[in-house]
Amino acid sequence: MMKGLILCAGRGTRLQPLSFTQPKTFLPVANKPVLLHCIEKLVEIGIVEIGIVINKKHESLFKQKLGASKEIGAKITYIYQLEQKGIADAVKQAECFIDNDSFLLLLGDSLISDSLEGLKNTMADEDLSCSIMLSRVEKPEDYGIATIEGNKIVELEEKPKNPKSNLAIIGAYAFTPEIFHAIHSISPSARGEYEMTDAIQRLINHGAKISYTITDQPYSDVGTVDRWLKANQWMLDKITKNNVIISKKSSCINCKFIPPVIIGDDCKLNNSTIGPYVSITSGVIIENCHIENSILLDKTKLEKLPQTVKDSVFGQFTEVKGFAGGGHSKFILGEKSVVDLKREGDQE
Repeated sequence: MMKGLILCAGRGTRLQPLSFTQPKTFLPVANKPVLLHCIEKLVEIGIVEIGIVINKKHESLFKQKLGASKEIGAKITYIYQLEQKGIADAVKQAECFIDNDSFLLLLGDSLISDSLEGLKNTMADEDLSCSIMLSRVEKPEDYGIATIEGNKIVELEEKPKNPKSNLAIIGAYAFTPEIFHAIHSISPSARGEYEMTDAIQRLINHGAKISYTITDQPYSDVGTVDRWLKANQWMLDKITKNNVIISKKSSCINCKFIPPVIIGDDCKLNNSTIGPYVSITSGVIIENCHIENSILLDKTKLEKLPQTVKDSVFGQFTEVKGFAGGGHSKFILGEKSVVDLKREGDQE
């Protein structure tokens, strides 16, 4: 049996202010939280016993958001990382949960389009200690990079100044329990964290066989607003197939839609142009606006914005109204923000 492990204890500092009020793994891509995308990728390949490493103070929120395990087709076990000491340290907290089973590891902010079936199947080789999903990238110096020989990885480097390849680690791994011995044997890196690349490199240095799969499908580390918007774009392309999806529980009057667009429940849109690449969750009100390449979370309210709003993210219960004109505007607003753009002399 193979188990699943998803790491969700990160602080999400690069996504503030959106991550101030909820873990970044609950931020939606194409109207579905990143974490649910991760769980679905595991369930679709038959991995239904899943551990989620979290900050203990968020446990009630995770249980509320995920609901009953039966609804998502998996048995969920919550595991605590009490201090932020890096990815390898987060994996170490799951040692008792994993026990003697092999497991597939996902980073909770990594969105991967390709199936994980190939990664899982590589572990049928009893000589393997680890397999890693890789992708060719344009700027390898920004990633953890693998050097390969034949069907094996022979070296890993974290953000190398002089990369030996362009094959980047993208946040999906398969391991045997042997990885825990390696994790217990490494020291913190220069930045004070226990690095997963160091643990895997230790396996390599001690003769372990490390394999890989290479994906040419889209993927994103949803760790910044720009990457979040990019992930939303390719996921909308995949889900909507360049169409407009509107919940039957929402109303749209005198609106123009430029696909792809997805609109959730209980939304009210009036006299607006929406799209392309716009995700609107639930309970959102939009009136007299033009919105492109943006994500609107629950209960957002936008009114009378004659300029084009683009490349924006609106947190829950955000309210923006006014008559500021010309060009286009970009907003990155956390939960319950209020922005009034009316100028002196503007008429309602």
